[in-house]
Amino acid sequence: MYVRTRTAAALLTAALATSLLGAAPAWSAPATDGPSSPTASASRHQVEAFAEDGTISHGTAPAASPYLAAPSPALSAPTAGGDGDGEVTALVHNGDPATKLDVVVIGDGYSAQEQGRFRTDAAEKWREITAVEPYATYQRLFNVWAVNAVSPESGVTGDPDRATVRHTALGSYFWCDGVERLLCVDEKAVERYAAKAPQADLVIVVSNSTKYGGAGYNDVKSTLGYEGIATVAGGNAKSGQIAVHETGHSLGKLADEYAYDGQGTYQGAEPPEANLSTLTADRMRAQGTKWSRWLGQASPDGGTVGAYEGAGYYPTGLYRPTENSIMRSLGREFNLPGREAMIAGFYRHATPLTSPTPTGTRLTAADRLTVDLPVSGTRLHWYLDGREQTALRGRTTLDLGALHLTGPRSRPHLLTAVATDPTPAVADPALRAELTRSLSWSVTR
Repeated sequence: MYVRTRTAAALLTAALATSLLGAAPAWSAPATDGPSSPTASASRHQVEAFAEDGTISHGTAPAASPYLAAPSPALSAPTAGGDGDGEVTALVHNGDPATKLDVVVIGDGYSAQEQGRFRTDAAEKWREITAVEPYATYQRLFNVWAVNAVSPESGVTGDPDRATVRHTALGSYFWCDGVERLLCVDEKAVERYAAKAPQADLVIVVSNSTKYGGAGYNDVKSTLGYEGIATVAGGNAKSGQIAVHETGHSLGKLADEYAYDGQGTYQGAEPPEANLSTLTADRMRAQGTKWSRWLGQASPDGGTVGAYEGAGYYPTGLYRPTENSIMRSLGREFNLPGREAMIAGFYRHATPLTSPTPTGTRLTAADRLTVDLPVSGTRLHWYLDGREQTALRGRTTLDLGALHLTGPRSRPHLLTAVATDPTPAVADPALRAELTRSLSWSVTR
């Protein structure tokens, strides 16, 4: 049986069982939070800490950082080099934020002269993330915005050692909750900078450090509505995997698939997460629930989808879909149920069909209409007044004169484009319904 050894910093109390059902566990907060730091805010969050060997533990992080520099009075002041505090750069721009999943990457511990390096580090972290499926296939559903946060000091508190203190724009620091690799930040400062981007669905903080580490804040309640914060070391080649795992929680709503020894047997209700179950494979198949549609199939993380005991922090009583996915240890792929959940998460924010011509625009037969299908293989059908125009299937550019409209010139006709992502990576019929979108325009002769 695969379990994790608990340490004082990572000890899960029995109250963590209730967290699977949405209740806040009773964590014991330490008196100090960083390298010889004063006690921080009483407002605390559960976070995950990541060891270099890929294993994962838990800690708590205060909402505020004792290493936060005073906010810049020149926030967003324009500069000739584009390196001013709060300046926004589109690292990846695939379209209107209303139709895309917008990732905001904020730098910390980078001085004014180091903002170019921050953008290089941010782009590299995004490359690491999109090397993993389903990100690789669905890259064009995303916009990525880099937000400069100019720090008065270069580097991060706790790097290279616990005695090192640096005050930065987001207050990043290692040794959070006494865990060396746990990299915490000031949540309000993060939100202040995230608000500078056109839209924030997901936030990643890239700190100026080569020291391996990061954290995942997945119970943050942001007024901007983004789904969690992940922190990573910008100069470490392995830290991108931390962000991938954390987006499994925030976007995929997936649970952790690892367990702790001594945690006992789970005896609660069936968890809501798509990758946890109290059911054995036979019972799951008989009931047609959870990942029953994937049972017996080869999974991209290795092995076959089944029901493997030990998940959700419990060695017994809870099952996971595969032996070892990225929700169990870093350096892995999402398993099949995990990929399905991630794609569903992408489509909560993005759409498989967009157009530079707003819906509702009054068009004429002299116009040309273009639509975009960001995901390769998406099926496109056209309908005129409710009747499919089979000759137009798959065409992303239409000369509307080819519609051969009839009737009075003033009579409006309804033109509708319907796009469906047919991916075999989504098997749940309820989720498949979310993979179809339509756009409509009025066209006259």
